[in-house]
Amino acid sequence: MKHWKDKMAPELASFVSRVGFDGIELPIRDGFQVEPETAWKTLPQFAKQLNEQGVNIYSVAASTDESIFAACSEAGVPLIRIMVNIDQDGYKATEERTKRKLEALVPLCEKYGVKVGIQQHYGNYIIDSNGIMQLMHQINPEHIGVVWDAAHDAFAGQQPEYGLDIVWSHLAMVNLKNGFFLRSNGPEAETAEWKRHFTTGRHGMAHWPRIASYVKERNYAGVICLTAEYTDLANKDRYITEDLAYAKSLFK
Repeated sequence: MKHWKDKMAPELASFVSRVGFDGIELPIRDGFQVEPETAWKTLPQFAKQLNEQGVNIYSVAASTDESIFAACSEAGVPLIRIMVNIDQDGYKATEERTKRKLEALVPLCEKYGVKVGIQQHYGNYIIDSNGIMQLMHQINPEHIGVVWDAAHDAFAGQQPEYGLDIVWSHLAMVNLKNGFFLRSNGPEAETAEWKRHFTTGRHGMAHWPRIASYVKERNYAGVICLTAEYTDLANKDRYITEDLAYAKSLFK
């Protein structure tokens, strides 16, 4: 719901229900409905207001500070979603450091009953399913899991069935979004450059019907999150409504 941060709980719940969702992922960031410094108080209040209209918070995009774990536990939010930014000392050093950080989070997961989910992301992050699973060695999936993102695995060139199979043991949530590459400079340029265009579910490189077929065959019963990631944000309300209807037709 990062693109609807201007909506307070009653209005957001009304919008979400009208579109057809039963829950959201809520960013806990400065300038959003719930901010990190006051999350211990405002997250449970916000969740309660949404719950009163039949809307759940299935995950938050936030840091892994203990205060966030405590707020999630109090609010009944089961998952904190994070990503791994590659630091200046390089990929392998970041990977090893992240493994140690995840191991250190396990006691907090146990204490508060809240899971951490790591998502792949293009660019200066761990970008694909294989990379994410390198972090999962000897990590209990009850505590630390994977948020598999359809668009970002597609940008990395992964087939959806393979990407899902790679992370299946630790799969905590499925993110549905879509996109494709566009040439960002002309043919007269000395070197081609490309950008990513985020689009609706039917029109990107991630094949939603194949994803739906695979997770249904394996009886996946977890959360499927439509992230509303669109380059054209001016029409986001129409796009997310259409995408939800499309997703429901595939997963029914």
